[in-house]
Amino acid sequence: MRLFFVNLGYALLLLNFILYALHYSKQTKVYKIFTGYIFVIVCVQIATYTCFRLYNNNLFLSHFYFIGQFIMLSLFYSKLVKGDFQKKVIRIGLILVLSTLVIQYTVKPELFLKFNLYEIFITSFLIIIYATFHFYNMLDEKKEFYFINMGVIMYLFGSTILFLVGNLTTNFSAKFSFITWTLNVVLYAIYQLFILYEWKVSFSKSKKEKVLE
Repeated sequence: MRLFFVNLGYALLLLNFILYALHYSKQTKVYKIFTGYIFVIVCVQIATYTCFRLYNNNLFLSHFYFIGQFIMLSLFYSKLVKGDFQKKVIRIGLILVLSTLVIQYTVKPELFLKFNLYEIFITSFLIIIYATFHFYNMLDEKKEFYFINMGVIMYLFGSTILFLVGNLTTNFSAKFSFITWTLNVVLYAIYQLFILYEWKVSFSKSKKEKVLE
C-alpha cells in the first residue's frame, strides 16, 4: 500500500509539472514561480530515487527538498500576498532562516547526513504562516491559487507533525514509525491532487473559452 502511494505521488508530481509547464509562457509571474517550485521538487525526487538505487542512501537530499521548497514557496507567497507588512515578513523570514541554516551546517556539518528537525519545522511552519496570510487576504479578494493554498497548509501541517513524531518514535516502535511514514506519502499524494485540481479549475481552459462560457 505504501509503495502504491509513493508511486502515485511521483506520477502526480510529474503530471503536474507537465501540465503547468504547458501554459508557462502565457501565465503570470506567480504561476511561473509555482511551476519552478514543482520543477525543483521533480529534480530532487529524481536525484533521491537515483541515489537510493545506486547507493541505498539518499538522506542528505532531504535538505535540498526542504530548503528548495522553502525558497520557492517563499518567493511564491511574496508575489501572491498584497500587503507590504506581509511581504516584509516573508522577505525577513527567508533571510533569517537561510542564514541560521548556513550557520548551523557550518558549525555542525554532520547534520547534513541526518534529518534536521529544526530545518523541517522552521521551513514548514513559516510557509504555513504565509499560506494563512493568503487565506486571510482571500476573504476580501479574488481567490487565486485557492486549492493550492489549501493543499500547502494540509500537507505541510500534517507532514511536519508526522516527521517530528516519526523521528521521535524510531527507537520505540518500528511498526508505529512505518505508519507515520505511510501517512506522510498518502498526504503527499493528496497534496498533488490539490495542485492538479487547481490546474483543472483555474488554468486548463484558455481565457477565450472561459469568456464563451
